[in-house]
Amino acid sequence: MVSWRRERPLLSVVVPAYDVEDYLAECLDSLLAQTYAPLEVVVVDDGSTDSTGRVADAYAAAHPDVVRVLHTSNHGLGAARNAGVAAARGALLAFADSDDVVPPTAYEVLHKQMRRGGCDLVTGSIARWFPHEGDLLDEPRWMRRLHPRRMAFIDQHPEILGDVFAWNKLFTREFWDRAGLSWPEGVRYEDQPTTTRAFLAARRFGVVPDIVYHWRIRADGSSITQQRSSIEDLRDRWRTKQMTLASVEDYGDAKVTRVLREKVLAGDMHRYFTEIPGCSDEWWALLRDGVLSIWGGDRSLTRSILPPVHRLCGWLVEQGRREEAALLMTRLGEGPIGRRRAGGPDGDTVLLDVPFLDVATIARSALVVRPGE
Repeated sequence: MVSWRRERPLLSVVVPAYDVEDYLAECLDSLLAQTYAPLEVVVVDDGSTDSTGRVADAYAAAHPDVVRVLHTSNHGLGAARNAGVAAARGALLAFADSDDVVPPTAYEVLHKQMRRGGCDLVTGSIARWFPHEGDLLDEPRWMRRLHPRRMAFIDQHPEILGDVFAWNKLFTREFWDRAGLSWPEGVRYEDQPTTTRAFLAARRFGVVPDIVYHWRIRADGSSITQQRSSIEDLRDRWRTKQMTLASVEDYGDAKVTRVLREKVLAGDMHRYFTEIPGCSDEWWALLRDGVLSIWGGDRSLTRSILPPVHRLCGWLVEQGRREEAALLMTRLGEGPIGRRRAGGPDGDTVLLDVPFLDVATIARSALVVRPGE
């Protein structure tokens, strides 16, 4: 159990690293610049084929009291994180990806909220970092909404399940072990199932509005989250969504389950819908099977937080109307889709104006534009 009355506990930051020779130094420099102390950085060189391991070793030699390096064969991000956790010695635990950077006061801010509330974990907001665009930092609006300064448990703030990232959080090691947490191995998008389990298991978690992490967006599109058109990516995405849904259904709160399905699991589907034009038959079949498994029947994506055009696309996917879904996404790529007033006595219903669709055969809920959208 962490004692907040004594001097501050050791914080272990686990940094999995694979073929990031161009980025690792920036990440480690940002960790060495943290205002929180004491700190250890556990770099897990996951079988890199470039000079990543040598870069990590050089930092360990220059900072032997802070930086430690594990060299493993390549088993993927989840396995590398788990190896780092096993080697970590701190009473506090955090994660950083090796191509990102952590603002200097990040762990200080998270620890302060943790100590104030006696929390099992604390999470903060993030900024997408565009080094190729003049070091532009962009805080997503949805992350800003999720992070009011507060202490809570999941029934009070279920929307926090939308904060799926491993690296903007601080955990107590006692909680991590008590909850039996680990990262799934051999699958992409491993963050979401584990962070979901953490929020569900926490007796209390803390939230801060501060930006505590800078997430590098690579110009070459080589990051995992920029490869959505592949079968492997989509298969892994469905697997982790199903793992997440299973954990929440086991938790047994109807409101939390509804929020997860309508506001969290639906949140990134628009990025997959844009891949429909030109997709393979196998990819389309996998997309539709996954959509139906989570939103089939009366759980339609038309009830989700997606924008109107993507709710409509989701409905078309549910109905197996591939050609029309592809036309819709192609049309959207050309510019905004217009709207029109529906007939009727009140004349207040606003529909998307999609002339190539037979509106009479489509459920009205798929086309209705909600107030404020």
